[in-house]
Amino acid sequence: MSKQELVVVEATGGGNACRPGLLTAPLDEEQAVDLARVFKALGDPVRLRLLSMIASKAGGEVCVCDLTPAFDLSQPTISHHLKLLRQAGLIDCERRGTWVYYWLLPETTDRLADILTRPAGTPPPGRGERAGAGA
Repeated sequence: MSKQELVVVEATGGGNACRPGLLTAPLDEEQAVDLARVFKALGDPVRLRLLSMIASKAGGEVCVCDLTPAFDLSQPTISHHLKLLRQAGLIDCERRGTWVYYWLLPETTDRLADILTRPAGTPPPGRGERAGAGA
């Protein structure tokens, strides 16, 4: 498993510029590799549940001791899944004594949302142009 972390997909033109979405421009190879790494991390039900538990926790962070009992998995397996989410840039953590606390990195989930969101008022491509449409 690679120890590379997510390289953030950025738009040109500054901090508040609109980020390119899948429907506005094709991804280049580097963007596709970076996004695939994040989607691969999200492509497991355990990791999706962990991310959801972390993201929805009041106070913004959760101790690993509160995550482990929710699964019928060993603590090392949970730690492995958390490591993959960290490597994908979806969460971060901090050790406090014997426990590790995790929190969501909203910058990454916001970027995913931007990439997957169709610009407002733009019909999906091919709508009404398919064979048999309206028939």
